[in-house]
Amino acid sequence: MMKRFRRLGRDQRGFSFVFVGVSFMAFMSASTLAIDLGMLMTARAQAQNSADAGALAGATALVFNSFTDRTASGPAVSGAISAAQKNAVASQAPSVTPDDVTFPLDTATGEYDIVEVSVYRTTARLNPVGTLIGRIFGTDVADVWATARATAYPANELSCVLPWTVPDKWIEKQDPSWSPSSSFNIAETQGNHSNAGAPLANPDIYIPPGQPNPTGYSPATDVGVQLVLKPSAQNAVTPSMYNAWNIGGITGADEYGENIGTCNSTPVKKGLFMTPETGNMVGPTKDGTQELIDSDPDAVWDTACNKGKGCVRNSDFGTSPRIRAIPLYDPAVYAADQHSGKSQPSLQVVNYLGFFIESVDGGGAVRGRITPITGKFSKSAPSATGGFARAIMLVK
Repeated sequence: MMKRFRRLGRDQRGFSFVFVGVSFMAFMSASTLAIDLGMLMTARAQAQNSADAGALAGATALVFNSFTDRTASGPAVSGAISAAQKNAVASQAPSVTPDDVTFPLDTATGEYDIVEVSVYRTTARLNPVGTLIGRIFGTDVADVWATARATAYPANELSCVLPWTVPDKWIEKQDPSWSPSSSFNIAETQGNHSNAGAPLANPDIYIPPGQPNPTGYSPATDVGVQLVLKPSAQNAVTPSMYNAWNIGGITGADEYGENIGTCNSTPVKKGLFMTPETGNMVGPTKDGTQELIDSDPDAVWDTACNKGKGCVRNSDFGTSPRIRAIPLYDPAVYAADQHSGKSQPSLQVVNYLGFFIESVDGGGAVRGRITPITGKFSKSAPSATGGFARAIMLVK
């Protein structure tokens, strides 16, 4: 009997099952922990997506709805919250309150053009993310949160611009006030190919974007304003007169008309000197503009939306192709060239204007509404601080 016990004590058969069992338990624990960690990492990524979506929606609302309304019920805050909560975190909408949407000062522009959004699935918000194996070790839940920033930064590069340019807005000193029929004057007589006239004692004033108190078009005051743009004879700087110019250095009536009816993707940067189109462009203007209108015929301008500023309704597109950018030229540079007798005054891009085209008549006059417009920010172009067009982008 004793021999049998001694032999049994020395017998190692089946001992591997003990190691396999222990190893299997360790493997299962590690796997389950990995599932917890993977789940939490996925939830963290989803929270970041939620915050990103909210910040971008808030910045978009600043551009297209109201750049000044940052109240809890305003479009920027409500849009940010709605977009963030549509992106679930671990199969549940995150907690986002109006206090979680803030507007830090952008030191680069001096404007409050940044939207910061924070989203939460935390114990403090009563919506933490549950764990699987963690609860065995006394950790039933985990906190997940994320923060994102987006900006509505002034754009200094746009594509798909129209081959027209109008002067940026100025302070009118000759008329009672600035109007679409006013003209920018710095001399007693002023006109293309003219070198006559003494400087005015009280000349009109233009302050470009990027300088203190710029005079140009502003989305806060000019969205919804109707303009009727007529072909210019290049002898006056008038808001209601457009100068035709070529895009990308290609000239000709056919190319000019095509640049109206379709999108020319050539980027137009701030500071660019535009080459004027010569010749009678009334026909190509009419045909190209009508082609553009026909591409989205049901789109209309509704003066009732956006708190009376108006917006485009009934478009067949997310953004109507009839909304195009018009580059704005520096009226002071143009007028100075006129006054000096320069044969062809300079058309230099200082800003951009969004323009929804409503109609065109047989004489090439185009009727439309000023509307917000988005573009890009390029480090290779001059700063567009204070500009009308905005570049919506994540910055954090």
